[in-house]
Amino acid sequence: MKNNIKWIIIFAVIVTVCAAVWLIQKSRVPEGTAMARIELSGKVIREIDLSAVAEPFEFTVEAENGSNTVRVEKGRIAVTEADCPDKVCVKTGYIENCAMPIVCLPHRLVITVNGNDSEYDAVAGDK
Repeated sequence: MKNNIKWIIIFAVIVTVCAAVWLIQKSRVPEGTAMARIELSGKVIREIDLSAVAEPFEFTVEAENGSNTVRVEKGRIAVTEADCPDKVCVKTGYIENCAMPIVCLPHRLVITVNGNDSEYDAVAGDK
């Protein structure tokens, strides 16, 4: 009988520890959270929680040699206008996860999205 009580207590402790670890992990990063980070010349100028965006909005990032218009919608972000010559940043379109950043080399602008669960960890190749 004492042996059974010992195993029940051990089992209860293991279940309690597992439940505590699961709750701690679950509370750290809310599921579906997507944080956009906008960097200009290597410095973070703005961070936006894309999952908390209620209404779409735009803002302009002014660089030394030009500007980019950034559009933010729930869960995604894009550069919609730029005065750089190649407009690669505009052609990238909306991003929603960490698979691919938006980069404007002439203006030294980089936009990344972190935290959103994605089935991809990188993108390679050409369309």
